Amino acid sequence: MTDWTDAARKLAEEVTATAPEWYDSVTSTPRHQLVPRWWEPIPDSYPFAWGLRTPRPDHPWAEVYADETLVTRVGSLHADSADLCDRPTGLPTSSSTLPGLIVRMLHLLDPDDQSQVLDVGTGSGYSAALLAHRLGNNQVTSIDVDPYLVDIARERLANFGRAPQLEVADATGSLPDTDYDRIMATVSVRPIPQAWLDALRPGGKIVTTITGTSLLINADKHPDGVVRGRVQPDPATFMRTRHETDYPARLDHVYNTARDQPGDETRQLTDPVPDLWDDWQLRCLYELDTPDIENRSATRDDGSQLLWLLATDGSWARADSQTSTVHQCGPRRLWNDLERVQAKWTAAGHFPLHTMTVELAADRSALISPDGSWTLEL
Repeated sequence: MTDWTDAARKLAEEVTATAPEWYDSVTSTPRHQLVPRWWEPIPDSYPFAWGLRTPRPDHPWAEVYADETLVTRVGSLHADSADLCDRPTGLPTSSSTLPGLIVRMLHLLDPDDQSQVLDVGTGSGYSAALLAHRLGNNQVTSIDVDPYLVDIARERLANFGRAPQLEVADATGSLPDTDYDRIMATVSVRPIPQAWLDALRPGGKIVTTITGTSLLINADKHPDGVVRGRVQPDPATFMRTRHETDYPARLDHVYNTARDQPGDETRQLTDPVPDLWDDWQLRCLYELDTPDIENRSATRDDGSQLLWLLATDGSWARADSQTSTVHQCGPRRLWNDLERVQAKWTAAGHFPLHTMTVELAADRSALISPDGSWTLEL
């Protein structure tokens, strides 16, 4: 069995090319000790199911040291506690994020030798491990809402000499009692919690993502107390903060009605059905404008497209490219909202989302279009 350090070195060469200050941390962190087992989706399973994975005996480091996200918990079942026959069908609730994204965020965070850093979302402990290697244990605090994740990360980090401060805490509530120069979150939030803004020292920096979007923001705290920054060019998506063991159930009951039933309003489509997966910028703008809308899509054998928009209040919309119709039902007209966002973005010249600025303060939390004509409240 080859030594893991060769695999870690290859990973570091891949992910730190533009962030060389993190090379030593990546090469020195045994990811396999933090993620001994993980979940992978089972192809063609229905309902969507997960199977347990362990390192391959012939290539034990190939997957663990790939630049890939490893899902460590599905619903309430952590891979550590699972049997090989388990087939959970829930949503991922914890993971070890792909190292390249972690390194990119750490590079944006840009801590110096004196920085006190808050790592929000301990997960497997990988980002805390990188930070503790470079800055020292005493400068790193990592929090997670899940006591098991905190306890097992503390144990596994200690096995290779890392001992950052790890605490159980709700990221949207009170933080450990200190101030920070840097705050990095590997869970998504909306809005940015006021506790983060209060705990950030003047001149400090926040790197985080916005719930329901693929928007990664990098912002600094100014002398007037306002945290200002920009959306970053490349998309990044994290699980949203949670307060319980699992996330609320998906809107299957709304989908079952919306799947093929006529709506109480039917009209002809005036534009092609958008692909909200490929067109992530439109998806993000729609989510910012009309939060918490679940979207599902399907492609028929003839290539025609179906798109469903679903809301917790029972509202739904179904667009069908085969018949060029849209059906809507419920107290809200979700397709009208999507068309309004499309029209507004078109009128604004389809600006790239990384040209948006962010302002975070006690009385305002918003993303602002480049010409200032469109403010999206967080």
